[in-house]
Amino acid sequence: MSKDVLVIGGGPAGLEAANQLKILGYKAYIVEKSEKLGGHLAKWDRLFPESISASETLDKLLKPINDISVFLNSEIVSVNGTDGSFSVLLSNNITLSVSSIIVATGFSLFHAEKKEEYGYGIYDRVITSVDLENYFKKHSDNRIINPKKIGFVHCVGSRDEKVCNRQCSKVCCVTAIKQACEVKEIFPQSEVYCFYMDLRMYGRYYEDLYLEAQSKYGIRFIRGRVSEVSEDENGKLVVKAEDTLSSKPLKVTLDLLVLMVGMVKNDDNESISNLLNIRVGEDGFFKTANPILRSTEGDSQGIFFAGASTGPKTLPETINEAKATVLSMHNYLSKQV
Repeated sequence: MSKDVLVIGGGPAGLEAANQLKILGYKAYIVEKSEKLGGHLAKWDRLFPESISASETLDKLLKPINDISVFLNSEIVSVNGTDGSFSVLLSNNITLSVSSIIVATGFSLFHAEKKEEYGYGIYDRVITSVDLENYFKKHSDNRIINPKKIGFVHCVGSRDEKVCNRQCSKVCCVTAIKQACEVKEIFPQSEVYCFYMDLRMYGRYYEDLYLEAQSKYGIRFIRGRVSEVSEDENGKLVVKAEDTLSSKPLKVTLDLLVLMVGMVKNDDNESISNLLNIRVGEDGFFKTANPILRSTEGDSQGIFFAGASTGPKTLPETINEAKATVLSMHNYLSKQV
């Protein structure tokens, strides 16, 4: 039985899985389709709820894998074999022989252009949460120049039948509040509005952050979906919504509107499903053997999952699941000897 394991995906789940494999004495291979490791974490500035540095977090995930084989700009072309012996051909013509495969392909972000009523790609001052986080990271964006009124729209591409995404992305509410607080720190004289369906602040300290956003930063929370965004003759954004708590229509003029784009299935899931003979659910994320008792295992022997490949997860959940996945894989391989 080979002690070589393939990890598909070089985001946080893949990095942590590879590190745990090394600790247990396995030889891990990471295959990453992009030009660098880190996934979405590499694009982030600070992490909720305690404003921890994303780059420092990523550095800690990267440090243990210095001596692990990594194939960047690479994808899987074919997989042959089952039950403890897989021959995997990569797009760079390298063939790997492994005893197990961990799928840590993560998620994609919803394309905000699909919600035309919000004006992303039409109006310069409509940006996404990813654009704003990039601004925090680089401190530069021509669209963000001393805004006086700023709005955040929750659940863009999540819990939305019209775009065929019924799932909650789990992190959008707390990310919006984190970013709203950061915006107030940079532009303390600004007015900030959060348009939400309902606030899902389930994690430890999340509710504290929500309360602080109101008491310390004066952020106004409006329960109701935004129905339309337009631009007036002065280049200001005119946002129409309904305050469902007061049952009144609402119109606000803003200098900047931030769309909280949700998690959707990875664009490669269908092709990976065919290569590995694993299932995808109606939402496009991978299905596990059992959502409760075997939540890290695939139906096919030797195939395992980690992180957001099976659905939206927070970063702590992703890291912890990667550890659990390696333990499940280790137990499986131990029985095969």
